[in-house]
Amino acid sequence: MNMHEQILGRPTKAKSVLMDNLKSEISAAAARLVIQEGLDYGAAKRRAVHQLGLPARCALPANDEIEDAVFEHIALFCADSQSRELLALRRLALRWMERVAAFFPCLGGAVWHGSATRLSDIYIQLFCDDSKSTEILLIDQGVAYEARNVTGMRGEVVSALSVHAFCADLNEDIGVHLLINDYDDLRGALRLDAKGRRPRGNLAAVRQLVHDQPT
Repeated sequence: MNMHEQILGRPTKAKSVLMDNLKSEISAAAARLVIQEGLDYGAAKRRAVHQLGLPARCALPANDEIEDAVFEHIALFCADSQSRELLALRRLALRWMERVAAFFPCLGGAVWHGSATRLSDIYIQLFCDDSKSTEILLIDQGVAYEARNVTGMRGEVVSALSVHAFCADLNEDIGVHLLINDYDDLRGALRLDAKGRRPRGNLAAVRQLVHDQPT
């Protein structure tokens, strides 16, 4: 009998405890995959479920739970190396934000929140009235990019310009993704999330992060 079958056969209170334990196990497994293989949270949860031999439709932990597990894994197993890698990624993000400063860049994702490793990509939100103007800027700077559609800040489809940027501190290429939003979306870009945190940071905030982080 697997854990899923055990849960179904238990009284409601015991079932709730087992489900919480199961979510914690999925979170821990997913966190390892995020850090060791650079998977996004969704892919990491699906792989963790498969590795644990659980049904594909079992209840999954929320992204906040995965993020908490990622921070726990970092603190236990790779605090020193992760801190250096995070600083390198933030420095690279800052350079790219300065290159596209005309479009009010805001850094989000693991690089902003502090859970990134050398396998993490950089995600920068841009805001403008004409999305083509961002492409023109990259062309003028001689930057090769790939244009595609991705999920935006509010779950809508937005355009993204993806580039391979060399990070001298890590001696490897890092994916930098510039997500193009309407200018009006800038008003809600820094609104606090469910944890009371800024979901992303503007140019001044990222400069401060880089300045304050120990080397």
